[in-house]
Amino acid sequence: MSILDLDLATDLPSIRSRLAAGEPLIACLCAEWCGACREYRDVFAQLAAAFPGLCFVWVDIENQAAVADAFDVENFPTLVIEDRLTTRFCGTLLPQRGILERLLGEFATLPGAGDPPRLRAALAA
Repeated sequence: MSILDLDLATDLPSIRSRLAAGEPLIACLCAEWCGACREYRDVFAQLAAAFPGLCFVWVDIENQAAVADAFDVENFPTLVIEDRLTTRFCGTLLPQRGILERLLGEFATLPGAGDPPRLRAALAA
């Protein structure tokens, strides 16, 4: 599965469908002008292919400010990992494949607890 771009109108129905089916959300909140974000795009695409059961979404916060408003993004790239129950991770993470891959492997084994999934709710609206 490839990355879904929130700023492409054709991807939003697919994103909503995948989230409604219960797929965990892996989102990169980024900005086009950010060099680290541009580097992350390839890493993100590789992991989207390696984890086809997860919904990877690329959110350019300048084009999709309403969605990103649920978060106080201070640094880029900001990664958000959510399932139906909670936000598992929300923070700045540089384009280091191994770290993100380990996070994805570990979050699947954690019990649900914590903040409600804000980005999923914003995408569903």
